[in-house]
Amino acid sequence: MPTPALSAARVRLALLALALGGFGIGATEFVAMGLLPNLAADMLPRLYAAAPADANAQAGWAISAYALGVVVGAPTIAAMAARLPRKKLLLWLLVAFTVGTVFSALAPNFGVLLLARFLSGLPHGAYFGIASLVAASLMGPGRRAQGVALVLSGLTIANVIGVPLITWLGQVQGWRIAYFVVASIFALTFVAVAALVPWQRGNPQSTMRNELRAFRRLQVWMALGIGAIGFGGFFAVYTYVAPIVTDVTGLGAAMVPVVLVVVGIGMTIGNVVGGWSADRNLRLTLVGFFITLLIGLVGLALTAHTVVGLFAFLIVIAAACSALSPAIQTRLMDVAHDSQSIAAALNHSALNIANASGAFLGGLTISAGFGYLSPVWVGGALSVAGIVLTLVTFSIDRRRRRQILQGTRPETLSVPAV
Repeated sequence: MPTPALSAARVRLALLALALGGFGIGATEFVAMGLLPNLAADMLPRLYAAAPADANAQAGWAISAYALGVVVGAPTIAAMAARLPRKKLLLWLLVAFTVGTVFSALAPNFGVLLLARFLSGLPHGAYFGIASLVAASLMGPGRRAQGVALVLSGLTIANVIGVPLITWLGQVQGWRIAYFVVASIFALTFVAVAALVPWQRGNPQSTMRNELRAFRRLQVWMALGIGAIGFGGFFAVYTYVAPIVTDVTGLGAAMVPVVLVVVGIGMTIGNVVGGWSADRNLRLTLVGFFITLLIGLVGLALTAHTVVGLFAFLIVIAAACSALSPAIQTRLMDVAHDSQSIAAALNHSALNIANASGAFLGGLTISAGFGYLSPVWVGGALSVAGIVLTLVTFSIDRRRRRQILQGTRPETLSVPAV
């Protein structure tokens, strides 16, 4: 829907405000991964004293709890609130982020922490979904994926600057302080969005029933599967990156923030390249970067005991995954047709199913005694599944288009170009 004419400077400031929210989300989602041993030692002291690997694996449930919150909240909030003015909805979501993150910092035990992380995840997908629609409107036609990438740039930059710094602070001052810092980022984002983002009305014709029609389309489910399964390879590795650094490569805990900077650099590069590439050839972007992800995972599994292998292949993995994110979101928006609000949010449900499953499956293999590199091999298998699903979904598109052109399929809806 149209946005009143804005100066180029105002558009950049509005996009920066939206990206700041992505920065906060990147911090709240990923800081636990670098602080996993600290969190395990504080919240599960008896288990940590007896079996640190088991405690680390169980502490990974906090990451899964946040991811499950995203899975539940993204479609629910997007479908229920599509009629609301977009700026108003963004502000309420930022309030929820701030409160949920403070609740996490104050959790008295591990059970309450899991609940707090679940609640903190609820607004995640809806924020990125609505912010992506606002950014796409500000960017104009033909630049949707780049608009999505700009919003996601806050998340990737968080992994270069925010997550390593907050991880270091959490190591020095305690993980609770880290979450208080994240809450302050969300509060600052609230002010920025209120001051800089232009008013955009919601969709007055939208109803929950109309938005939920997206789930009747096979290609929506296929696109969700690509993200939910294929993306799990990244989270299987990233969840346990701290013990991989210390126990496999043999570096000190002080090197964990440095490794997180490298991962963040890879994510930033991938986000820029992925947004540009998806606007030009969506199918090639998805297939190409899934193959790149698989190469990175296999390389890491074989060389993680060396410093060069650790850094080189982590940056490849991070870049490939970050490039896939705007491509998957664009694919969902293509195949969801009129259900744009829920489509924009569903991408983050899919990616956080990947987050939860990657962390969970990786934890299972570690608990089974296969070591900290076993999640990397799990990630490789998930990436192969992502490649297969991508090839299948575009094959379905080609078959449907051929049937429509031949007049053998009574379908009037357009099929996304490949």
